[in-house]
Amino acid sequence: MAGAPIVVHPPSLTGGRRVTVRGQILGLAHDDRDLVEFLRRAGLPDAETLVDDPGWVEWRGGRAHEWGAA
Repeated sequence: MAGAPIVVHPPSLTGGRRVTVRGQILGLAHDDRDLVEFLRRAGLPDAETLVDDPGWVEWRGGRAHEWGAA
């Protein structure tokens, strides 16, 4: 894998983080539940276990699981 296919982008100024899978925007997650739901809708039923796997998810511009405004 060249890089993680799922990217959780830096927190926005108003809170939440954009989530993409292979460059396709899934939405703006405001918490872990949102992230898991986006991944389930994208066809990843094991989403709860994937969010902490750096081979699957790259957290950019902040710590993993931090959702507040930048």
